[in-house]
Amino acid sequence: MFNNLCGKSEAWLFMNDGWFSGWRHVFKLDPDRDLSDEALDMICTSGTDAIIVGGSSGVTFENTVDLMARIRRYAVDCALEVSTLEGAVPGFDGYFIPLVLNTNQAEWITGRQTAGLQEYGSFIPWEETAAQGYIILNAEATAAKVTQAKTELSEEELIAHVRMADRLMHLPVIYLEYSGKFGDMQLVKRARNASVHAQLFYGGGIDNADKARQAAEAAHTVVVGNVIYSDLEAALSTVSAVHEAIKSSTYAK
Repeated sequence: MFNNLCGKSEAWLFMNDGWFSGWRHVFKLDPDRDLSDEALDMICTSGTDAIIVGGSSGVTFENTVDLMARIRRYAVDCALEVSTLEGAVPGFDGYFIPLVLNTNQAEWITGRQTAGLQEYGSFIPWEETAAQGYIILNAEATAAKVTQAKTELSEEELIAHVRMADRLMHLPVIYLEYSGKFGDMQLVKRARNASVHAQLFYGGGIDNADKARQAAEAAHTVVVGNVIYSDLEAALSTVSAVHEAIKSSTYAK
């Protein structure tokens, strides 16, 4: 699929040319959380650029393949964020492999990833697979607790992490994850400006159109997740807010 790549503007040519590079707005769905067929229909036909399937806990092969099958009825790009070997499911349009950059626990940087390559390396669709450099910035987030991430980063530390991911590691995606908390958009902007090649994803605390608009002005790609399960109408309002903000923005020109 990845039809959105065809409409990519010249303003985005400074970044990588990955299969996800046309994405401005993304909904993230958790396989371990309930979502009605009606709600899923509204999400998948909302005009969002893509759906990412992934979660920090409770992800299994069964609930992942079930959610994928339900999404597959719609003409929307669908990628899997592979957080566990149990949840590695074939059949998605693309795959993200997260590397947590702000942790001292090596298993979350390369350990689990190499274990996955030992198990499935021969079957990975490499042209549709991309590494995600995660920087987790909310200490209360499940992902932060599981990975023991150092979330209290100074601006200088954050920019150093971004430059390491972008310039040294050549990662195609850097993901600033606030997970349930709305971040400092000025800091997000500075992180985006420090990234020359990587696409900066932002996720966390986007529960209305105004916050979605602010995030779209700060990051390359806005990821909306938790609000889907608490206020679907508010979640849907973020789609047009992001696309309108991108149209009127001059940051990438």
